Amino acid sequence: MYNINMSLKKITDKLSYVVFNSKLNKGIRLVDTMPRIVEHDSIGLDSAVVQAARVSYGKGTKKVNDDKNLISYLMQHKHTTPFEMVEFKFHVKAPIFIARQWMRHRTGTFNEISGRYSELKSEWYIPDVVREQSVHNKQGSGMPIISSYWEEYMDGCAIQNDCYNNLIKEGVSKEISRIGLPQNMYTEFYWKVNLHNLLHFLKLRSHPSAQLEIREYADEIKNIIQPLCPTTVAAFDEHVTNSITLSGSEVDAIRKMEIFKGTARQVEEYKNKLDILRL
Repeated sequence: MYNINMSLKKITDKLSYVVFNSKLNKGIRLVDTMPRIVEHDSIGLDSAVVQAARVSYGKGTKKVNDDKNLISYLMQHKHTTPFEMVEFKFHVKAPIFIARQWMRHRTGTFNEISGRYSELKSEWYIPDVVREQSVHNKQGSGMPIISSYWEEYMDGCAIQNDCYNNLIKEGVSKEISRIGLPQNMYTEFYWKVNLHNLLHFLKLRSHPSAQLEIREYADEIKNIIQPLCPTTVAAFDEHVTNSITLSGSEVDAIRKMEIFKGTARQVEEYKNKLDILRL
């Protein structure tokens, strides 16, 4: 049985539900959703997906199980348009280097705080541990490592921030004063994205190969949307998160029980897939 809070008719009630609190929860706050008005006999925001898929039927089927099966079918066979009928708007607070990765996802709409108009807050991110360069992933991190330069490196953040504030007090323009600030300074932005593209974001940014810091944001976003569209998230886990994709060459190697040939990275990924399949 679905929680009645998932199906609210009053816009004020809906907003009081999606805006969890006035503070950013792990750097993310859900500001709004579309649709805002969901009927009591629906299955939360999943109902918008169902209605879009069955547009000629109006409200669609009355059976929740039928709706679940439809959403699962849409996800499995990559019928993406119905998922685009649900939209979310988030308020995000993240280090600049994470925000720049985030904004590579150009299918969303962003509006970021401007360092030309506003004085930037003296806040920056420092990881709990320093990580070594990954041996297998050229753009990723590996195990924790002790660095003799790290503390000095992070001290530079405070030095640059003090210089920034002094420049502002001296009358230097904000747009020029900001240019020496480090990438681990926090920025804030609004992000509007539909459910289909949000799930694609989660697929990429929750992956083990993604940077740890953005994985934490992706995991928190999933925690936020799960109670709002539980059937879609369950279908996403079933057909995307917990599934694997085999290339034609990989299928051929398994079928013929031959050694798979490819680059070192391709061979490593193939072995990981065999481990998952227990072959």
